[in-house]
Amino acid sequence: MKMGVVFPQTEIGSDPAMIAKFATTAESLGYDHILAYDHVLGANTESRPDWQGPYTTKSMFQEPFVLFGYLAGLTRTIELVTGVIILPQRQTALVAKQAACVDVISNGRLRLGIGTGWNEVEYEALDANFHDRGVRSEEQIDLLRRLWKDEAISYDGRWHKITDAGLNPLPVEKHIPIWLGGMAPQVIDRVARIADGWFPFATKKLKHHIEQMHEKAKAAGRDPASIGIECIIPANTTVERLKDLGDLGVTHVAVLTMNQELPDAQSHIDAIGQTRDTLASAF
Repeated sequence: MKMGVVFPQTEIGSDPAMIAKFATTAESLGYDHILAYDHVLGANTESRPDWQGPYTTKSMFQEPFVLFGYLAGLTRTIELVTGVIILPQRQTALVAKQAACVDVISNGRLRLGIGTGWNEVEYEALDANFHDRGVRSEEQIDLLRRLWKDEAISYDGRWHKITDAGLNPLPVEKHIPIWLGGMAPQVIDRVARIADGWFPFATKKLKHHIEQMHEKAKAAGRDPASIGIECIIPANTTVERLKDLGDLGVTHVAVLTMNQELPDAQSHIDAIGQTRDTLASAF
């Protein structure tokens, strides 16, 4: 099982030195990857008294591609993972360009997790349609892969048109793994048909959801074992829990230190070290 850490977006602060220290410490401890969440805008709850979302204008988020551009130059081996980029609220060709450049400057260390999101406020601000985001993401995935593979393409889809144009540079392997986030039935179906991997929630229904995905993958003519599965786990997770997840088919986990009342950035760094020691036998 691969084990990474979740970059503590909302709690680490904005000091570049501490951001760098978190990443380089994770790498030196032997973690396999750093996973970063994504939000472009936060809603102001003063004008939204019924707001139910977990993030607001008070929630800090470093932009993942910019963050990874910074961390790529400070690290050498650790994988850089978006978990997840809200793809349908972004221009597809621009995401393809940003991802390709991060992949190149990190020597092929990018894994692109994508999702459709839940925050209509962001979609409005980015002038994107919130209501067709799921089906539109499938065309986006197809276009990303074509842009990464060939020097120039022509594409005439439902939402995208490119006439004999392409990216430069291309990704190191002319391919970047695309993993999907979400637990809705349509997401599970999409994972089974077209994704390289999946970020499900580690709930009591995880076994059932994995079985569903595997059945759908077989129906689509794919080997379920070829589809990676990553779960977010709290820093106090036990070795026994990791073994249980592995038995279910989980291939990757990422340790979460946010929402544990840690007082500062150094506390997050200390926490991933303590978790590394506790889970050493599972690495």
